[in-house]
Amino acid sequence: MMTPYLQIIALLEMSLTCSIVLMMLLQKISSIEIPFAIRLLIVLLLLNLFFWPLGMSLELPLSAYVRGVTGELSIVTMLLLWSSILPAAKKTPMGFKVPLALIAIVFYPLALGFGMMDPYAWGYNSITFLIAIILFALACGLAGWIKGVWIISFAIMAWAAHWHESANLWDYLLDPFLAIWAVLAIPNAIYLKRREKAQSGYLFRAG
Repeated sequence: MMTPYLQIIALLEMSLTCSIVLMMLLQKISSIEIPFAIRLLIVLLLLNLFFWPLGMSLELPLSAYVRGVTGELSIVTMLLLWSSILPAAKKTPMGFKVPLALIAIVFYPLALGFGMMDPYAWGYNSITFLIAIILFALACGLAGWIKGVWIISFAIMAWAAHWHESANLWDYLLDPFLAIWAVLAIPNAIYLKRREKAQSGYLFRAG
């Protein structure tokens, strides 16, 4: 049972997440780059729309209904989304997406019972698992993706502080939406690489 304090946190997080996702979609369909100040203003307006109950036929805020469908997102997912609207935000490197996709491909079938091992249980106060996550964060730093170090660090700190209802570290690091995003990023990167190579070959073709 969630306390009122955790419920407010969950609604705020989901309201902000929904607002940023809509802002990203708006930027995608826009023919011009929306200035950061305007993006921030739109996000704040949408956040209020999702957070406060609208009355009429809705008894709960819009974010509560969204959360009822999606469940609670991981800290990593939310921070990746939230940081995407910042000025000069860089793309998440494939060096993070590929290991994440491989972990998700192995983790979810095992966690659902397809095998003798249950990796989800490692998320309950396993020092070995925690050390592995810290080493992964350090690898992100050595690869030059400092934002990844901060994101994973915040996820660990949120877990240690019981920021969400779950006591399992996995729920702060990974969720189905993040897993699907990472898995789809691999064929998309291959497609873009081949298209770039094909275009390059066309431009430098003799004649």
